[in-house]
Amino acid sequence: MGTESAPWLVTGLGNPGARYARTRHNAGFRALDALRPEQPFHEEKRFDGAVSKIAGAWLLKPLSFMNLSGIPARAMADFYKIPAGCVLAVFDDASLPFGRLRLRPGGGPGAHNGMESLIVHFGTEAIPRLRIGIGQPPPPVSLHDHVLGVFTPDEEDVLPSVFDRAAAAISCILKNGLAVAMNEFNKGGL
Repeated sequence: MGTESAPWLVTGLGNPGARYARTRHNAGFRALDALRPEQPFHEEKRFDGAVSKIAGAWLLKPLSFMNLSGIPARAMADFYKIPAGCVLAVFDDASLPFGRLRLRPGGGPGAHNGMESLIVHFGTEAIPRLRIGIGQPPPPVSLHDHVLGVFTPDEEDVLPSVFDRAAAAISCILKNGLAVAMNEFNKGGL
């Protein structure tokens, strides 16, 4: 995945606004922040997103809300002629234990509406992804309430290292490719 001639578009999935900023569902936004991009994110109306750059790659936080993330990502990819195989989606995943990272070259959306939107708008499941484990909701909490809830204080204490690892995985992809990053970062937990 990724080619020498095409840049990468790293799309962190989340929901805009202060109400959602610290929720589990915004792990993708927070991982992009951990990259410490060259310039602050700025709103780019033509893509309905907050945009920045790092190491020649475009960074995008769609501002369309999670379920419509594919629209801004596709608009930006089309504008910069970035193929789906060079669009890295970064998002929360309740099927992974808290703090675990999992890189894949493609696959279905699982129960993630943001990933489903990307697949629909790009017309392919061959979209690389970095999933960030947020763990299963404790009973009787619903999945919906879990992902839209904030991390516990104990989780927040660990999150800087989780997001730093996610940023390192993204940087590894940009420098060495997805296969190398998968080999290094799919190995285990925190």
